Amino acid sequence: MAATLKEKRFTADPLLRRAINAALRVGGAAELDLLVAYATRTDISDILKAEALATLGSWASPSLTDRVDGRYRGKLDRDAALARTKVKPFVADFLKESNPETLIAVAGLLANLELTDNNETLAKIYNENSNVKVKAAVLTALNRLKYQGIEAVIKSGMEDKDESLRTVALGLLNNSNVTKATLPGIVQSVFGKGTTREQQQLLVVMGKLELDKTQTILEDLVQQLADKKLSPNLRLELKEAIDASGSASLKAKMDALKPGTSPLDAFADVLYGGNRNEGRNIFNNNSAAQCTRCHAIRGVGGTAGPSLTDIANTLSREQLLQSLIEPSARLAPGFGTVTLKLKDGQEVFGVLDKETETTLTLKTSDAEPLVIPIARIASRDNTPSSMPPMGEVLSKREIRDLVEYLSFLKN
Repeated sequence: MAATLKEKRFTADPLLRRAINAALRVGGAAELDLLVAYATRTDISDILKAEALATLGSWASPSLTDRVDGRYRGKLDRDAALARTKVKPFVADFLKESNPETLIAVAGLLANLELTDNNETLAKIYNENSNVKVKAAVLTALNRLKYQGIEAVIKSGMEDKDESLRTVALGLLNNSNVTKATLPGIVQSVFGKGTTREQQQLLVVMGKLELDKTQTILEDLVQQLADKKLSPNLRLELKEAIDASGSASLKAKMDALKPGTSPLDAFADVLYGGNRNEGRNIFNNNSAAQCTRCHAIRGVGGTAGPSLTDIANTLSREQLLQSLIEPSARLAPGFGTVTLKLKDGQEVFGVLDKETETTLTLKTSDAEPLVIPIARIASRDNTPSSMPPMGEVLSKREIRDLVEYLSFLKN
């Protein structure tokens, strides 16, 4: 299959992707030569050239999963020196490519193989290319390649008009390029006029910086949170930065702001600040949560649980979070059974049909639904939901993203 790469009569994208991947999987010097030769061809599509270059970049340490079918392949470690030797003569030509995806692949290749001879050319591409994704990839590569002028490039990225590039640049700050004197100015700028994503990213960075540089700033942010002057969107990142700092005093101040000791209180940090697109991806594709097995949105998904098409019209953020963390605490009409003990000693069992602030309506063996005033109920037990508590399945960030996505599902 790898040898197919030298046959110019083959042009089908699926076949050639498999051939590129086969060269990677066999992994010998002959296959490396085949792949380098294929990547230098001028008669192939930009998409396949980008795939070939990205595969070359991963040659020394391929992904644990297959590039084509996603199957687990296991860990492979190869000598990067051979790949560097084979690729190096062609790097200058690769950097002349104009297709954005190809340039992104080239930047990744250079970073992965630690080819530093073309750093100045990469920096020129960063300055002259208008594609944000290309600039972000090149900026990341230059940082990994320890480019001598990286501080100026990061500063340029932080001042770019595009939020995503500014966020990438912020993520590259570290102890070697941020001093105790410069950090307050960065914080003031980002918290003064930056977006939520930028502020979150800066807090992530601060969690990795030396405490001597961050302690005063973090103390001020905790106080702002206590005074309700800090956006709740930043609560999770602030807590994580403080936990990472190792400061007992900062942790004590943050812990003092916890609203209580219930299971939901432990997740108070995830009510706001999520990424809606990431939440959609978790709902549709997360193999651990498997949301679509039971729930549908606009007719797509399972029917074992209630439809979530317009769930935000029914539940608040707090209620959505509770449904994720304590799925048995709240039942959707038609999807759970309830046992009630009434104040007069009676017991009633049925499927929840409707619930308001004043009444519960149950479907029982009787022909007509049973309407019971809340005032008559002494105790209530919900049959445990088959849905697992998401706090045991997803990370706090993933739950936050899911809450953000669900909170926008309205007709």
